[in-house]
Amino acid sequence: MNELREVEVVVVGAGQAGLSSAYHLRRTGFAPERDFVVLDHSPAPGGAWQFRWPSLTYGKVHGMHALPGMELTGADPALPSSQVVAEYFAAYERAFDLRVRRPVDVTAVREGADGRLLVETSDGAWSPRALINATGTWDRPFWPRYPGQETFRGRQLHTAQYPGPQWFAGRRVVVVGGGASGTQHLLELAPYAAATTWVTRRPPVFREGPFDEDAGRAAVALVEERVRQGLPPRSVVSVTGLPLNDAIRQGLADGVLDRQPMFDRITPEGVAWNDGRHVDADVILWATGFRPAIDHLTPLRLREPGGGIRVEGTRAVADPRIHLVGYGPSASTIGANRAGRAAVRDIRRLLAEQDARALAA
Repeated sequence: MNELREVEVVVVGAGQAGLSSAYHLRRTGFAPERDFVVLDHSPAPGGAWQFRWPSLTYGKVHGMHALPGMELTGADPALPSSQVVAEYFAAYERAFDLRVRRPVDVTAVREGADGRLLVETSDGAWSPRALINATGTWDRPFWPRYPGQETFRGRQLHTAQYPGPQWFAGRRVVVVGGGASGTQHLLELAPYAAATTWVTRRPPVFREGPFDEDAGRAAVALVEERVRQGLPPRSVVSVTGLPLNDAIRQGLADGVLDRQPMFDRITPEGVAWNDGRHVDADVILWATGFRPAIDHLTPLRLREPGGGIRVEGTRAVADPRIHLVGYGPSASTIGANRAGRAAVRDIRRLLAEQDARALAA
């Protein structure tokens, strides 16, 4: 398809952030397909949730906030979260007639003609006046590099490929990473594995007591300050620490969560430290997080010298037509909801100012 289609807004991504943004566009008078379009490269509704491992049941999910305008109720906590959330997102898209186009890969966003953007996709090109980027991080798993990594004779996996705990039966496993995924994986697979070793770059910080609203706001403010400075965002959990719940306490008591410092190199048989220690391993599981999937925005040259995109609220400072929802401080389900509303409010103001200038000219 070579036709260049004009709309007011293109939303890239149909996870929590994208659907929240689409909801607020529709609620404030934008019509799907006529005024805005939602493009999603996933094969089905559900955002990144549809790719989560089956053992991550809905009952194990913490802090899943409902999308605006429609609660998620009555879900069976024993069902896989991938199924529960995918069905919820699909119902949400139908309920608000969001008409998500999929699978559509957005390959590049460039400067277009007459002050518009040019959005190049696997399904042709779009010409919007503004763009909401809601692509999340799932498509960019972060794999650290260590000497000897290519010589390892076992299997290396990332959280994005986690097959569930039974797969590790009888295997010696090194889990890398001190975040929520690393500890969850370790606690889940330890009963099946022949042996486990937990390594992290920094000693993990366990948080006692409730995580109230003040603590949450303080954590988000720290992440927000980084993106305001144009630095790559860190996850909210990186500044909050890990909640010291019953499962974590049991893991500490059992010795499963016996944290070791980061190894210095990888050998064909396992991992090694410069002090002479060596651990044999069949699997290295990298629970090392994700990076924002924003390479398609590269032609706009939004990145700062620090490596990130400077953002005020959701708006890219270098280009007010671009809003990043689910980026940095809004990279949580409740944060994405609020950011979607804020982005739409800002875009409406921008388009009204553009229209006023055009009338005055």
